[in-house]
Amino acid sequence: MPAANVQGILFAFRTPAQVFGALDGDLGDYLREEMKTKGLYAVPRGCFDNGFHQITCATRPIRSVDDLQGLKIRTPDAPIYVEAWKALGAAPVVANLNKLYETLKNGAAEAQTNPLATAEFLKLYEVQKYVSMTNHGWSGFNLLANWKLWQRFPSDVQQVIERNVTKFVRLQRADHDTLNAEFRTKLAQQGMTFNEADTSSFRPRLASYYARWKETVGSRAWTLLESHVGKLA
Repeated sequence: MPAANVQGILFAFRTPAQVFGALDGDLGDYLREEMKTKGLYAVPRGCFDNGFHQITCATRPIRSVDDLQGLKIRTPDAPIYVEAWKALGAAPVVANLNKLYETLKNGAAEAQTNPLATAEFLKLYEVQKYVSMTNHGWSGFNLLANWKLWQRFPSDVQQVIERNVTKFVRLQRADHDTLNAEFRTKLAQQGMTFNEADTSSFRPRLASYYARWKETVGSRAWTLLESHVGKLA
């Protein structure tokens, strides 16, 4: 479903409040209706937080877009990410998550991009030195069901599920926020050096990227996104 890519546009969302305001609100409502046409039911307010992505690197801190030029950065095999890093001047290295540590250890890639939890859980502090706080992209996990099956559930069962999803998504987001703060401290203790990147230099390089993905996700999804994050393209 092309419109769903709108969640992953780089350098769009800047804060968790923007993310959840959009996905728990009008943008999420639009995506849920689109998913029904594909046979999927997205539970309202059912988006769990994976968090904002930061750049870790073995060779240098990333302070501005100039530091990305020629940088070998690992990325998932997804056009929305590969195309963004190319537009920013980096050299994307495609590798699945299960190959991430190996790709960094053997030098096939110098850098990677993920939430801080990934750096901690995969022990990336063993093969990366710098963490540049860019908040350049957000990712999460949408709770989905088969639409036809969902419609066969009694209404009271649907309500129980939706009520508990709302409750536990809220708790998960709060836990994740706390963990991110803890991981920054822990990763620093494990030898990683943090810096705040100047991200104002990134967006201007992405004009053609935004134009391409606006066409892909559709004007309605794009308009709703920009109503929360400001003009992109």
